[in-house]
Amino acid sequence: MLPIEGKESYRWIESSLKSKNILQSASEIIIIQDREGDIYEQFALVPDSKTHLLIRAKTNRIVQEKQKLFEYLGSQPLQGSYEVKVEGDKRRSTTKRTATIEVRFSTVTIRGNQYIDRNLPRNITLYAIEAKEVGDDIKNPIHWRLLTTKKVEDLQTALLCIEWYTCRWVIEEVFRILKKEGFNIEASELSQPKAIRKLCLMMLETIIKLFIMQIAYSIPEESCPQSCFSAEEIECLEQQIEQLEGKTDKLKNPYTSSDLRRYIWAIARLGGWKGYLSERKPGITTFWMGLQKFTAVMQGWILFRDVSRR
Repeated sequence: MLPIEGKESYRWIESSLKSKNILQSASEIIIIQDREGDIYEQFALVPDSKTHLLIRAKTNRIVQEKQKLFEYLGSQPLQGSYEVKVEGDKRRSTTKRTATIEVRFSTVTIRGNQYIDRNLPRNITLYAIEAKEVGDDIKNPIHWRLLTTKKVEDLQTALLCIEWYTCRWVIEEVFRILKKEGFNIEASELSQPKAIRKLCLMMLETIIKLFIMQIAYSIPEESCPQSCFSAEEIECLEQQIEQLEGKTDKLKNPYTSSDLRRYIWAIARLGGWKGYLSERKPGITTFWMGLQKFTAVMQGWILFRDVSRR
């Protein structure tokens, strides 16, 4: 058997150790990873008094009293529940709903297999959390099982860990735009880490704008259009809105010129969103495609304007 350092999965441990080193001046570090980070050696090597792991469980391991982790966790007493609004998505056959999530948690002891390094502990005590959606006839119900080294002894801490884990989706959205669905940074052919970091920072300027659009479109209050667009871009978008609006009231832009959402609506329509307010709200990828198209439209609009003024 290869040592853990020789396996591809070691990259999760390596990135955790590097993050821990870079953030050593922090008062507390919470490293959050998806199921690929569920590695016994990581729980043994990374955590310390101020560094904690929060990882979605992948392996249904044997825990205390020779029970399987998933079944053991599901049999624990209910500690509380909360509700979360879930957006509908026709592509995944999910409907808009308010999900009721039951929360359970317990300490668990996981065991290393016969192939782990002899210098590592044979058993590790962790805290396990289950967040499970309950109800009848639910397609693709929410069901998370989280493992953490942070002490979880009350519902408030369990809910905090669940909230922290949801932050991982923001990182996924950033990666989506950085990679093939967006800038395709992997095709940049840059080899120097410093150059890649600089390119990422330049791309993040646009990605932050996309997140501002997404957040602004989800809140009821008006936001200033100038936070995302210049006066010239707003002028161009106003002309685009005339072309993008449909004949029915449902396809009219419902926002005023003092509201950022008026122009985000146009960007989303350019990105392929149908425009119905009853539909699922446009996502980060839709805004990215719309912003790309608008950039091309803006260049043509400026060229036409300058030529027509001669």
